[in-house]
Amino acid sequence: MSKPITKVLVANRGEIAVRVMRTCRELGIATVAVYSELDRNALHVRFADEAYALGGQTAAESYLNTEAILNAIAQSGADGVHPGYGFFSENADFARTVTDAGVAWIGPPPSSIEVMGDKISSRIAAAEAGVESVPGTTEMINDVSEIHAFGATFGYPIAIKAAYGGGGRGMKVVPSESEAAACLESAQREATAYFGRDECYMEKYLTRPRHIELQVFCDSHGNGIYISDRDCSTQRRHQKLIEEAPAPAIPAATRTAMGEAAVKVALACGYIGAGTVEMLYQDGEFFFLEMNTRLQVEHCVTEEVSGLDLVALQIKIAQGEKLGLKQNKVVTNGHSIEVRINAEDSAKGFMPSPGTITHLRVPSGPGVRWDGGYEEGDTISQYYDNLVGKLIIWAPDRERAIKRLLRALGEFEISGIKTTIPAHIVLLATDDFANVNHSTKWVEDEIDNNLFVNPQDGVSTSAEGEALIERSMPVEVNGKRFSVKVWVPETAIAAPTAGASKSKARPKTAGASSGAGGSGSGTVAAPMQGTILKVLVAVGDVVEVGQYLVVLEAMKMENNIAAEMAGTVKAVHASVGDSVGSGDTMIEIE
Repeated sequence: MSKPITKVLVANRGEIAVRVMRTCRELGIATVAVYSELDRNALHVRFADEAYALGGQTAAESYLNTEAILNAIAQSGADGVHPGYGFFSENADFARTVTDAGVAWIGPPPSSIEVMGDKISSRIAAAEAGVESVPGTTEMINDVSEIHAFGATFGYPIAIKAAYGGGGRGMKVVPSESEAAACLESAQREATAYFGRDECYMEKYLTRPRHIELQVFCDSHGNGIYISDRDCSTQRRHQKLIEEAPAPAIPAATRTAMGEAAVKVALACGYIGAGTVEMLYQDGEFFFLEMNTRLQVEHCVTEEVSGLDLVALQIKIAQGEKLGLKQNKVVTNGHSIEVRINAEDSAKGFMPSPGTITHLRVPSGPGVRWDGGYEEGDTISQYYDNLVGKLIIWAPDRERAIKRLLRALGEFEISGIKTTIPAHIVLLATDDFANVNHSTKWVEDEIDNNLFVNPQDGVSTSAEGEALIERSMPVEVNGKRFSVKVWVPETAIAAPTAGASKSKARPKTAGASSGAGGSGSGTVAAPMQGTILKVLVAVGDVVEVGQYLVVLEAMKMENNIAAEMAGTVKAVHASVGDSVGSGDTMIEIE
């Protein structure tokens, strides 16, 4: 017998919290937000019917604080908890704690999370369901020697993955035996920071696969279906940039076989709710990769082609109701593409770009949807994920979908932070993307990142050597408006207006690839606000160009800061645990 849910606490933040709350509002369900000290006035807090403080700044101090969230559940009287994605969404212990408290968990049962949330046991379950996986281990990595042994058998590269993670967090690719130890350490560190557990496993890293995933739903009455498939091959740092549904250029028979295999995997572990079965597709074959026991970031494209509200379906199943939808009744229409607008400087190796959004105007028009977690004036913190929001479009076919998305991106206006928009415009306009000649390695191995530059961010110098900034401004001639590009002195742009307060300027930071930061003059500066995780050199060390000097964490991602000149380390101004701001000097080389 179903039990209606009347008040949902969303144990998350940002755009996914707002997304869940919107459906709840449509269903007449009250919503509860939780927030850290930094998120006291965040969009999800402003949107909710009521909100409760968790305290702390980092995820560990707030959104991963079980006791604080349980207190908020008790105080609010919420009878349902939606975890969103990330944080506790794939944590069986938290799910069990919630259900033991008599509160509905809007997600799969803890037992399914333990099987499928653990990427090793999920491989075993897939094999038992008759679905083949990529060659890999079914045990946790205990020592780097195990990676060496695996490499000797299957060759390099090898992928190390967080056993209780997803979304590319806690994943590192080992290119050779000599780099295995450093990659394992980094993967474990990221896994702990983002998922609260450091267990990792490994598998063979395919050379040029496509990333295809199947949206599955199962109810507590033994029914299971898949709702379309998605292509999520356009990635960097093993995190998705562009997703689309349905996955293009997949033979009909293969598409059906993948969907049926996904449902088999889900039902084999007694799955209930929304889940995503991920496959790698290469040379006409597909392999089970893992199962994400939660709603995916890219669920929106499935909603657009199916006409279904997946959050509403999650709530329906959590209330004990039947799916009410048979596989032969699942119908998809048209094509949908989503781009993730992240706070990253795509021209500098997708370097995190936290900061305050000083201007924001999102596109609109036919077939355009914006799922955002921030509004103009909001600040994106270094302590959380860098997703600003998702731009989703729908069109009758893929060709028109690409054109519509390019139109929408052209209308998008955002200032105060760097974003991935320039990269999206370049990638969507390529012949490779149009012809589905791309893979999970495409962006990093085959695309020149120097193309990912927003013309409005151009920099030049005057005859006197003063920095000039390109700006577009409107002019009117004989009653007709024109938009004119001009180069103006940087000092004119930065100069404060009368009565404005003056602040101390930080040193300028030159960009570098692979997360490196430095001026080339021997001063290595922080390219973004973050926390020092490791200092890899000491005073007196001789370094080469490209050698890693510091590991800096920002927006839950590790960034290796490299030397831009050879020489000897003259001074080290950074220590493990230090918080640094953009432009702060960390290392001096002479």
